[in-house]
Amino acid sequence: MVFQLSAATDRDLAFARTLTQQAMGNYYRQYDLLWSDKGFDTAWGGRENWLVCREGLVLGFVSLSWDSRALYIRELHILDKYRRQGAGGWVLEQMVLKAQAQGLSLLRLTVFKTNPARRLYQRKGLSIVGEEDCFWRMELGCQPTSSGG
Repeated sequence: MVFQLSAATDRDLAFARTLTQQAMGNYYRQYDLLWSDKGFDTAWGGRENWLVCREGLVLGFVSLSWDSRALYIRELHILDKYRRQGAGGWVLEQMVLKAQAQGLSLLRLTVFKTNPARRLYQRKGLSIVGEEDCFWRMELGCQPTSSGG
């Protein structure tokens, strides 16, 4: 299957917010966390956001930030009906390539401790390197291919 990343715009914000609420709602309830539309919208505006597509269909999205050492996957969500078709794993592979191309040495993310996506992340080489309350902090070392950009 051929997937693509397409730059998301502000027109995609409502889709991304709704998908995140649907995907994460049970975890927010499980850990008694408060969802904030405003918080999500503010974070969206400060991140690099991409739609995950296949043959013109939007399957989900990924939201990114970075610092001098690492590319951070802040959100990665695939619509239920497109899960288990390889899109999530493909996105992770693309993010490793992106980190390398930007000269970054790490790919990082956090995941709810009870989220089964952790197993996918581990299969793709990310390791648990720490924890914070209800989250595992995970990372993968990336060998940069350039001096960054």
